[in-house]
Amino acid sequence: MRVLIAPDKFKGAISAADAAEAMAEGIWSVCAGARIELCPMADGGAGTVAALVAATNGTMIRIKVCGPLPGSSVDAEYGMLGDGQTAVIEMASASGLALVPPDKRNPLNTTTYGTGELLADSAKRGAKRIILGIGGSATVDGGIGALQALGCEIKLADGKSDGPLVGADVARVEAIGRGRSMPEILIACDVDNPLYGEKGAAKVYGLQKGADPATVKRLDEDLCHLARKTGKDELANAVGAGAAGGLGFGLCAYLG
Repeated sequence: MRVLIAPDKFKGAISAADAAEAMAEGIWSVCAGARIELCPMADGGAGTVAALVAATNGTMIRIKVCGPLPGSSVDAEYGMLGDGQTAVIEMASASGLALVPPDKRNPLNTTTYGTGELLADSAKRGAKRIILGIGGSATVDGGIGALQALGCEIKLADGKSDGPLVGADVARVEAIGRGRSMPEILIACDVDNPLYGEKGAAKVYGLQKGADPATVKRLDEDLCHLARKTGKDELANAVGAGAAGGLGFGLCAYLG
């Protein structure tokens, strides 16, 4: 008997890989001669990296990066697939909402800087292609934190920054220059929101990230400012521009 076992995770209980192993043990307990192939699956959210790494005999890489709150650090993982050239990253592992205590959730104070560090590290290790999943973020910074970590020169109205840029800094951006040369980046997201407006990053997702109505209004106006001030407004309506608080927009607009 040949059996293909291909489960997704059981969220909050067991990973897809562990579920597949448990199912295999159950089958072998009643059919010892079964030929079993394990293929853990994922839907693009949490567990996607582990599933792709397992399916391609790749490796997991763990590094310490800036967390969603400047001054914090997290041990984040990403995967290098079996071809040795494709990195797979979940931005939530560095800049995710789950990493911020509920009483500290406020997208004015959070950054995508750590996600930029993951991108930079994968390029340094020789990745020629990066697949970046951008769900589950704690951020509405238009991607400026990630761009800062990738070496983009970000000109601010008052000319200075004391650390990783956060959502509150978006209104201060005057210009963004190109950063270091990067491999091809494919952004994986399951939303089609524009950067700003009634269906934009702040108005649709700001409340769940800890913003009050006044902050939502401010962030929406700031994201509009970011796109127009830097001459990238034509990309503000691109599919997924508003994903992860505008990270989709930031990477497409300023990394090409």
